[in-house]
Amino acid sequence: EQALREVGSRLSGLTAEEAEEKLAHFGPNEVSQLKRLKPLQDLVKRLKSPLVLQLLVIAAVSAAIGEAKSTVIVSAMVLLSVGLSFVLDRRSSQAVERLGKRVQSRTLVLRDGQETEVRIAEVVPGDIVVLHAGSLIPADVRLITAKDFFVSESALTGESLPVEKTAAVPPSAPATSLELPNACFFGTWVESGTAQALVLRTGQRTLFGALSQRLAEERPETDFDRGVRDFTFLMMRMMLVMVALVFLIVGLTKKNWVEALLFGLSVSVGLTPEMLPMMLTVNLAKGALSMAKKKVIVKRLPAIQNFGAVDVLCTDKTGTLTQDRVVLEKHVDILGNPSEEVLNYAYLNSFFQTGLRNLIDRAILEYADLDTSECRLVDELPFDFQRRRMSVVVEYEGDHVLICKGAVEEIFSCCSRYQIEDEIYPIVPAIRADLFEEVEKLNRDGFRVLGIAYREFGREKTTFTVEDESDLILLGYIAFFDPPKESADEALKLLQKAGVQVKVLTGDNALVTEKVCRDVGLSVERVVTGAQLASLSPEELENVVEEAQVFVKLTPTQKEEVVAALRRNGHVVGFLGDGINDAPALRAADVGISVDSGVDVAKEAADIVLLEKSLLVLEEG
Repeated sequence: EQALREVGSRLSGLTAEEAEEKLAHFGPNEVSQLKRLKPLQDLVKRLKSPLVLQLLVIAAVSAAIGEAKSTVIVSAMVLLSVGLSFVLDRRSSQAVERLGKRVQSRTLVLRDGQETEVRIAEVVPGDIVVLHAGSLIPADVRLITAKDFFVSESALTGESLPVEKTAAVPPSAPATSLELPNACFFGTWVESGTAQALVLRTGQRTLFGALSQRLAEERPETDFDRGVRDFTFLMMRMMLVMVALVFLIVGLTKKNWVEALLFGLSVSVGLTPEMLPMMLTVNLAKGALSMAKKKVIVKRLPAIQNFGAVDVLCTDKTGTLTQDRVVLEKHVDILGNPSEEVLNYAYLNSFFQTGLRNLIDRAILEYADLDTSECRLVDELPFDFQRRRMSVVVEYEGDHVLICKGAVEEIFSCCSRYQIEDEIYPIVPAIRADLFEEVEKLNRDGFRVLGIAYREFGREKTTFTVEDESDLILLGYIAFFDPPKESADEALKLLQKAGVQVKVLTGDNALVTEKVCRDVGLSVERVVTGAQLASLSPEELENVVEEAQVFVKLTPTQKEEVVAALRRNGHVVGFLGDGINDAPALRAADVGISVDSGVDVAKEAADIVLLEKSLLVLEEG
């Protein structure tokens, strides 16, 4: 109610007139994309390159002293090199735009008490939005109601598993706004369930909007830019010295100071490498064409040199080292032994539940294909956030069997017995800790663990309530994981052979990330969390980024800070990312690398776009 009052709304939503007034006040719900220069502005910026400016000065000097031939040659080389790089970069950027997947442009809101479809740009603070599976979250919102509601925040956090969301107010304030269980953010999308939510922030005021504003800042100077600048200044110093010496020598010997000046200027023209910009552009363009054959699109030609000079590659975990999907890895009894009975009961639970199947249910059903023809659904107790479990009652082997699946702690609280093979034992306080050993082991290995329990009833009972989820028999556990890519191990070895260090920067937790790194053969000597980074001074940060290989629970700003610290230490840094949270780091790196399936803002910030999200493609490119 307080939130509704603060944004001037009500549970029935805004009226059409109120929405128009708010739209005029707050502006359209749009996030400004990375500012792209107009063609003329782009050409002027390229002409401001120190090397190009030097050649333009030489062309002017040549014209002043009557060297028409030199003037034409130098001017032609400048125009050809600038024009070629301009055309190729524009073509690459247009290719990336064509790869962009347009997000849905409309959403459902309550206007005048009725569900109305409006453009996302017309959503205003105070709107009540109606969300369902597949919906894009159109703004930063607070949930009012939610049922079986799971949201994919991978674009913001990098975590592949959907996050449970509920309308309940958390008992204590979380460390970051992303951890709020009753809030959803622009740019994420609904994996399953339904909800109504109150719009709090739109456009540039959203979390996504704040990140996108960072992209409007001036790009930092890259290693290639510094190299060209230093070379140009070196040439200019050498030319000044030579022109001064020639001017003095000729002037003192010939006593004709005008002729000495003209001769000195002619020497400066002769010393100028007129063909250098053209040679650079042609070679970079040839490299871009070769890389295109390796599934790599180069948006900015200078990025090729930076790409080849990279000695530290920072990458996210999800989809790069892993397959970016959830699979069922283990089905075990409480002792950790593989159990077909656990798999059978988990399969029946996922198969017969009638709600929207989430990633977990789909992973179970993809893992096995069991015959359910002799089973029949009797009743169902849907998932909710208070119980954190769901049950189906199935007619199975002559009984009505209640099969319960959910969070281990919640399942355990409903159990009075446990089963090992065919034997059933009572749960007594003395062995409760022992029963959790296998769960703790799986959690340490980075698995997401769910409990499976059951209870048998007579066939005469056909109606069930939550109270029947008691006196259950704990059967075992099912463990899920985002498996590593088969190509990751080989790619890491090739990158190491090429002298490239790989550092993992992720928003995921330490246990999962360490498990993935071990599986792909990446040595992990030190893991640093976002909370630890936040307490470091700039000098301490520069030391830590050298020692650590894995950084977990990072915010977008912290990813950018890690990249910047590595660059200050003298490294040429590449960053591979595809999410909204990766955009600041992509822009801060010497070479930002995204993928064709990445969000638009990440591809905008990147210098290079991969047509396949794999370190192997990166190494080949």
